[in-house]
Amino acid sequence: MEHLHFRYPDGTEALSGIDLQVEHGEKVAIVGPNGAGKSTLLLHLNGIHTPSHGDVRIGGVVVERGTVRRIRARVGLVFQDPDDQLFSPTVFDDVAFGPLHMGMARESIHGRVEAALTSVGMSGFEARVPHRLSLGQRKRVAMATVLSMEPDILVFDEPTAGLDPRGRRDLIRLLGEMPQTLLVSTHDMPFVAEAFPRTVVMDGGRIVADGPTDRILADGPLLEAHGLERP
Repeated sequence: MEHLHFRYPDGTEALSGIDLQVEHGEKVAIVGPNGAGKSTLLLHLNGIHTPSHGDVRIGGVVVERGTVRRIRARVGLVFQDPDDQLFSPTVFDDVAFGPLHMGMARESIHGRVEAALTSVGMSGFEARVPHRLSLGQRKRVAMATVLSMEPDILVFDEPTAGLDPRGRRDLIRLLGEMPQTLLVSTHDMPFVAEAFPRTVVMDGGRIVADGPTDRILADGPLLEAHGLERP
């Protein structure tokens, strides 16, 4: 991201000059108070939002109208509420939706769906109705809907929100095993400490700190100034 600015139609400036580079394979937490611009930033990564100024590049490709289909095959976005992503009558149909709309041959879909569900521990749930699953199970299926497209980059908005302790531990383990580049917006500071080597602090639509997680979390005055707590 270079000189990224974003203003909502009502004139609210949500991002004010973001410069951020993430390398292949990095696992990066994005933290900050409510209204800091974290979710708005994430929505630029696969073209849901378009910059008011500046640009976003994924692997050197500028995210814009002409490239957005290609970008969305590379950047998987998992929303905070899995019900925003699950809308089909069965788990299989939800996980198959992305590859089908990418134009993949139907005979290849079953393998993609099986691999994605296995990777999140949901193999055998293909015929289940998504909205009858637990929150933790729905979050896993939402992840599988993205993984079925085999993205290079995974982007999560508050992935641990609402999970019980077991679901949270399982998610931390799962994310740690994933080879993709990860960018995760969260308020869960113990999660940040456990799972992310690098942390970016945002406030007021700007990046106010960026560095190794242990250094960021050891800086009490920085955390307090931006509405955060030590884990």
